[in-house]
Amino acid sequence: MKKLLIIGAGFAGLRLARKLSKSNFEIWLIDKNNYHQFQPLFYQVATSGLEPSAISFPLRKVFQNQKNVHIRCAEVQSINTTEQKVTTSIGSLPYDYLVIATGATTNFFGNQLVEQNALPMKSVGEALYLRNRILQNFEDALIADNDTRKALLNVVIVGGGPTGVEVSGALAEMKKNILPKDYPEIDFSQMNIYLVEAGPKTLGNMSEASSLKSREYLLKLGVDVMTSVNVTSYDGTTVSLSNGQNIVAKTLIWAAGVKGNVVEGLPASNIVRGNRISVNRHNQVMGLNNVFAIGDIASMSTAKYPNGHPQVATVANEQADLLAANLLLMANGKLPKEYEYSDKGSMATVGRHLAVVDLPNFKFQGFLAWIFWMFLHLMLILGIKNKLLIFVNWMWKYFTFDQSLRLIIKPTKK
Repeated sequence: MKKLLIIGAGFAGLRLARKLSKSNFEIWLIDKNNYHQFQPLFYQVATSGLEPSAISFPLRKVFQNQKNVHIRCAEVQSINTTEQKVTTSIGSLPYDYLVIATGATTNFFGNQLVEQNALPMKSVGEALYLRNRILQNFEDALIADNDTRKALLNVVIVGGGPTGVEVSGALAEMKKNILPKDYPEIDFSQMNIYLVEAGPKTLGNMSEASSLKSREYLLKLGVDVMTSVNVTSYDGTTVSLSNGQNIVAKTLIWAAGVKGNVVEGLPASNIVRGNRISVNRHNQVMGLNNVFAIGDIASMSTAKYPNGHPQVATVANEQADLLAANLLLMANGKLPKEYEYSDKGSMATVGRHLAVVDLPNFKFQGFLAWIFWMFLHLMLILGIKNKLLIFVNWMWKYFTFDQSLRLIIKPTKK
């Protein structure tokens, strides 16, 4: 039985393991967490819309009946392709086939001061930390002087992609419907939500209609949208912008870019733009026949996508599906098939009844797009219980204009 080692249990890694769970491969799935996390809804954890458990699913539950799947919680330290082994925090693991599905992390573009003080949102843990920070700021604002209160109330979101747009809209709805009831002593007209985007428009990778509509929706909700502007510095209190403006804010949410989570041990020539791993059309790492990379970490150059495919869940799932089929073909001495991306569209939600959807042959916005966005995300969540939890929370919020998850839960250590 060939040993298949998969690093990472995100969309790509988990999908591949599930596809091959009934095959003759001995599968080892390595991740630093014992759960899969649904990244598109991190922003709802950060804004008190959902609990972390609603968008996380235990890996061991997924594979309870698959005896050929072995799960290990560990940090991967390095790869040795010559000896065909991976060094982890729990020891070395040999492999016959290796699949790297380590995904992406926040890219601060070399700005160390921003990295030290900004709040990323690339994991459930970071989303929960952000929720705590936002809620604690409101508590602190009750007893602060006027200047400090202004900094505590203001929030700056950097990055006008789907994450930035969605978290801006969610915070704007909290400001309107929830926070004045929770904190009647605070004048929330003093709270400003800024969305800062370096490009000329929000949702720059979507259609012109969706981009314009998203900006219109954000302005309608009271978000101050600033395009063609960069954040040059942030010391924890003052946000400095490329247009010369300074904003006082204790919270800066960084949603401006990602870079690949590359594991040490691969040749430097394999690491390309965006800190991604260069692969061929079969997702094989260049020059390594039994090492593959899929999902956000993989950079596959094609005529249509010379700089690699979009780092979205659709690509991760499609590459995992094809690699599962190719590994079975290769195990039987047959030639693997090439990957070709089938773009199924993109979408983003801004707020209640406000969303944009771009499908290959159809684009629409507003209430129908909002319903479509919710339905699709609900279907993609693992587990009936998780789907039910999210649905109940969404319905409760819809009918009450409230969400009852505003808890500041901080870890303690004895």
